[in-house]
Amino acid sequence: MDAQGRGHAGDIDPADQWVFNPSTGSYELRLNPVADDSPSQYGNSRPNAPRQRRSSRADPAAPSEPASSEPSADEGHEPRGRRHGEPRLPAQRRSRAAEKSGHAEGRGGGHGRRKAKRRLSGKQKALRWGGGIVGLVVIASCVGGYVFYQRLNGNINKVDVGMNNAAVTNGPVNILVIGTDARSGKGNTGYGDMGSVGHADTTFLFHVSEDRTNATALSIPRDMITDIPNCPTKQKDGSKKNIPGQQSQRFNTSLGQSGRDPGCTWRTVEKLTGVKINHFMMADFNAVKELSNAVGGVEVCAAKPINDPKSHLKLKAGKHTVKGEQALAFVRTRHAIGFGSDLDRIKLQQQFLSSMIRKMKSGDTLTSPSKLLDLSDVATKALTVDTGIGSVKKLMSLAQDLKRVNVKNITFATAPVVDNPDDPATVVLNEAKAKPLFKMVREDKSMTKVKKKNKGKSPAKAKKAPVSQVNVEVLNGGGTTGAASETVDWLTNKGAGKATAGGNAPQLKETKLEFAPSQEGQAARLADMMGLPASALKKSADGGSGKSMKLTLGEDFSGAGEPIEAPDKAPSGVEKVNANDKNVCAK
Repeated sequence: MDAQGRGHAGDIDPADQWVFNPSTGSYELRLNPVADDSPSQYGNSRPNAPRQRRSSRADPAAPSEPASSEPSADEGHEPRGRRHGEPRLPAQRRSRAAEKSGHAEGRGGGHGRRKAKRRLSGKQKALRWGGGIVGLVVIASCVGGYVFYQRLNGNINKVDVGMNNAAVTNGPVNILVIGTDARSGKGNTGYGDMGSVGHADTTFLFHVSEDRTNATALSIPRDMITDIPNCPTKQKDGSKKNIPGQQSQRFNTSLGQSGRDPGCTWRTVEKLTGVKINHFMMADFNAVKELSNAVGGVEVCAAKPINDPKSHLKLKAGKHTVKGEQALAFVRTRHAIGFGSDLDRIKLQQQFLSSMIRKMKSGDTLTSPSKLLDLSDVATKALTVDTGIGSVKKLMSLAQDLKRVNVKNITFATAPVVDNPDDPATVVLNEAKAKPLFKMVREDKSMTKVKKKNKGKSPAKAKKAPVSQVNVEVLNGGGTTGAASETVDWLTNKGAGKATAGGNAPQLKETKLEFAPSQEGQAARLADMMGLPASALKKSADGGSGKSMKLTLGEDFSGAGEPIEAPDKAPSGVEKVNANDKNVCAK
């Protein structure tokens, strides 16, 4: 075989690959010919096809064909009148030449009048032309698709934040989405503070469950006071610069301030929530305008008329479809709604994003090739991402993985905060409500009603023993310094019969309680007291050390008296809205 999968010249004559098809009345190219004495692909006989004869003479005009004393049974004949050295004609042309001369040779050398070739009907001609056009369109689409693919790749901006995670993971996915208030660049000028370096103006942590049944988008207020950790950044010249961390700073300064890049916001959110982030996506003012245009507008709702001279938003009460400048004004406005705070604006942004997600996943968008192409072009231009998803292929892989989440199972929530007594223009985290909420995200607990996965039955099904019978040794395998002693004191104050500190243990991600079969009642009581999940209980023949159960605190331990297991629902008072709720209106 040659490089293109064809037979050697000595095995198959290209002219013999043209075969008569009685269905169409014409000759067609057949790349895998069969012998004349074998069943044809167009039937067991070819009554209208010219018969071919064997020839032992090598054709001097075809030096690429080696001479053979036993030529192929399918070797073609030479039509009468062909002069020595004259080029061989393809079978179809030879048959036409034979028609003109009014005769054709049979295999045995006899002569016979060949039937005139049947003319194609108008329908057959149309189909043949149609097939050719479709072929050209397919080729053009492939070329165009490749060019468009390269264009999309060139659109993407990426930042190396030192965390090159794989695009897709088998576990939960956490994506940090950042909306920056940069006032420079295309479409970003004319919005107030022209000197802004681009802070984290809008930020939410998008958590997608391991089984891809649900997602939580957790908004982080920009004016919340928090600690910003040390941040290594990569400069334009390739050098690295470590930006020192700061305590008690506005969250939005985790980006832009002192040269901080998105990786600094990434590290700040990880420190704040304890959630490990996989990727980030960052967009600016212009992205809101372009994306809203690409989807044909986003439906929003106002419970009362809005007239905000600062954002230039004017809306009557009721539902509206906004895009372009009006869409940007909607997500920026705050002075004409609620108390005029950033927390009120977060509600508008959540409403807008919920509606945009519904629009993007709607049939109106998904079935429109032009909208999809516009959307992909705009989205890749609008986004700045980490290197882990810094190509169209990687972004497509991530999108394919996450698209399984049903819109009705996406919940927007806001990190609970309270007014800062030291500065009324800022807020501080409400620890009592924030800790269990963050734990829900860490432990992949849904905020919408979805079918729960059975993580295994608790081995401690026995009746709970009295607190006074609890006998446990506590070790620190991942908690803060002094966690074991703190827990012992807490258990003692709760009336535990015996609780002792066992010092440090090997690091564990999750807290573990080991007990003997005879200690099931004690284990059930301790699990209830400490809010231990069923997965933390380990029944063994040996039990703990001696007559005591053994409790090893893991990295999931947050403090004595605080449940280890995440709650099944968000704490009361946490602001949240379902992405599928079309009746949310700005107040």
